[in-house]
Amino acid sequence: MASTITCTVTCSDSKPTEFILPDFFSDCRYPMRLNPHCDEVSRATDQWLCSEARLVEPDVTKYTTLLRPGYFASSCYPDADAFHLKVCADFHGWSWKMDDWLEIERSDVNDAWGVRDCCMSAYRDPVNFQTERYSAKMCKSYFSRFKETAGPGCTERFIDGMDLWFIAAAKEVENRAKGHINDVESYIELRRDLSGCKACFAFIEFACQIDLPDEVVSHPVVIALEEATNDFISWSNDILSYNMEQSHHSTHNLVAVLMVKQGLDLQGAIDYCGRLCNISLQRFEESRAVLPSWGEEVDKDVAKYVEGLQNWIVGPLQWSFECTRYFGKDAHIVKQNRIVKLLPKRPL
Repeated sequence: MASTITCTVTCSDSKPTEFILPDFFSDCRYPMRLNPHCDEVSRATDQWLCSEARLVEPDVTKYTTLLRPGYFASSCYPDADAFHLKVCADFHGWSWKMDDWLEIERSDVNDAWGVRDCCMSAYRDPVNFQTERYSAKMCKSYFSRFKETAGPGCTERFIDGMDLWFIAAAKEVENRAKGHINDVESYIELRRDLSGCKACFAFIEFACQIDLPDEVVSHPVVIALEEATNDFISWSNDILSYNMEQSHHSTHNLVAVLMVKQGLDLQGAIDYCGRLCNISLQRFEESRAVLPSWGEEVDKDVAKYVEGLQNWIVGPLQWSFECTRYFGKDAHIVKQNRIVKLLPKRPL
């Protein structure tokens, strides 16, 4: 994918103090809809997350008021009923806590593999598997509710996607411990698993109460739609999260990889990623235009799924400026002027 566009190496003796975001909302014109159950589910998920993750301040405020998992889920699954939306919101709240735990709080790869083994056991048997790890207890909680209505294909796709995520997360913990930075192609391959999208897309089926047949999910056009969506989410998130991640000395970000491996300056790397986002949107529309038919009833479910992928393109993008995760209290200002002031790096 990286070979589809050209890049220009630019050098400067002065360190940048800011960068300009791509014009995401001009390029991505899909409508953003918010689930009508957003407020009630947000309150319930916040309570669940605080209790199950044993949060204390400042994490209570961080993972509820600031990150807004209920809003995130409501933007990605705007048509789900309250029960299904709550399961989705609980999962996303858990995933952010896990993401921070693996990326910021832990550098021992054995810990990462241990969490993977424990959580995967919880998915395989959420009723009978016993554990004292709060991360896996939370898996048991939301996944036992997931299984109440999810079809067998959807369930297996979620489990398989989560296994890919845990494996990729453990690899990234190992890379960080060794100070290793992937080249562009290997980073792209790893990022497609580490985004978590492959598991999240199963939640589209869950929220829509559908279970796509194997001949649909294995079709090259459907796979292309999913990959284009995954890529847009990944590259836009790498742009939006870059400031926060560089302040933590993280190099697991396509912007950072391009600067190190291809010699781009900061703005050049941001612009390169922005072009990849546009290419992803083009690929999505081109694939949607050639979707085959599997018969009237299956086509209805496929249409719901493709709309769900579209919601996943625009929902997280909107959420990024409705929470404080990436831009703090200035998120709405950054959305308007697209100027991001670089944060100082934290002490090592």
